[in-house]
Amino acid sequence: MSAILQGAGAGAAAALSPFNSIDSNKVVAPSRSSLSVRCKRYIVAGSDDGTNQSFGSSSLVARRSQPLMIPNAVSTTKADTAASSTSSKSGHELLLFEALQEGLEEEMDRDPHVCVMGEDVGHYGGSYKVTKGLADKFGDLRVLDTPICENAFTGMGIGAAMTGLRPVIEGMNMGFLLLAFNQISNNCGMLHYTSGGQFTIPVVIRGPGGVGRQLGAEHSQRLESYFQSIPGIQMVACSTPYNAKGLMKAAIRSENPVILFEHVLLYNLKESIPDEEYICNLEEAEMVRPGEHITILTYSRMRYHVMQAAKTLVNKGYDPEVIDIRSLKPFDLHTIGNSVKKTHRVLIVEECMRTGGIGASLTAAINENFHDYLDAPVMCLSSQDVPTPYAGTLEEWTVVQPAQIVTAVEQLCQ
Repeated sequence: MSAILQGAGAGAAAALSPFNSIDSNKVVAPSRSSLSVRCKRYIVAGSDDGTNQSFGSSSLVARRSQPLMIPNAVSTTKADTAASSTSSKSGHELLLFEALQEGLEEEMDRDPHVCVMGEDVGHYGGSYKVTKGLADKFGDLRVLDTPICENAFTGMGIGAAMTGLRPVIEGMNMGFLLLAFNQISNNCGMLHYTSGGQFTIPVVIRGPGGVGRQLGAEHSQRLESYFQSIPGIQMVACSTPYNAKGLMKAAIRSENPVILFEHVLLYNLKESIPDEEYICNLEEAEMVRPGEHITILTYSRMRYHVMQAAKTLVNKGYDPEVIDIRSLKPFDLHTIGNSVKKTHRVLIVEECMRTGGIGASLTAAINENFHDYLDAPVMCLSSQDVPTPYAGTLEEWTVVQPAQIVTAVEQLCQ
């Protein structure tokens, strides 16, 4: 371990990009033809001269080989399922948790400074098997089992990042990370600033969350709203095996601390992903379904509730545009703004709590930047502000259902 510490450098860093406030006049609403053009665009996160130029890169990062660029990284088909977002004919099918594992393993192969720590991440393979087999391959020092003490091992990971390592910290359940909130807020998010740029914190904090199948209130937390106000933290939420792997790899390569939210009910989703190496942009939304009548913004599990509602809406004559925002902080207001200028109506669908949730922040950002383009008030469908019940029927009532989405669209489009 000492050899690893000595071989690592603390790279230069850059502040997070100010994406949450932009000039709306510079955002151009795309036509149908321009949407098809965008579908052919190449997207790479973490490149030294691309969209993530705000990310600092050390000499270690500069020496790394660049991944292959995959076309169609943003899906623009009108499919009612999350189809593969690449045009590559070669590929292999993976479940979402296997895609996360593959991305993590590839980065550990690529960079000896990447390590994993958390409860049961070692030979047990993690609570949802995202780290399965990694301890046998990389050893107990790079895949470190920790005691049940989230505050301690999160702080240890942050300290390791300061010395040049690139830790991936797993919370067995995202709700447990509340015990490490002090480390995440006061150290992980702020040390780059409070050290005057002397330290970067290239750490990834990830784990399962969201409302599951009768897991009870303490294991059904949606912590996006808790962490969004911490300066210096980036947040992304995966929703398909393709973007799960791409976001995992991009988060590990980032010089910023990144929280990767995974939904407990999406781990067994299966999708064909490319054999070639690829990464996704940490700051870009995904166009799931282009449309003309209304913009529906969503992320994580609610993407599938929205697409289920979209089938009903199409049968009723509506043409919704569905965007998976993916980047919870900062928001991709370029993609969102183009859609708002085209449809003039916005519905936000989230599993987060209504009070102070991601939807509330997104509503404020849209009203601030694109108010003049709205023909109706922004509507937000969120989970109820109650602890998640254990009873299955009550649990379902607390979360937004497809029928509610259909009703909301009909109201907005009147």
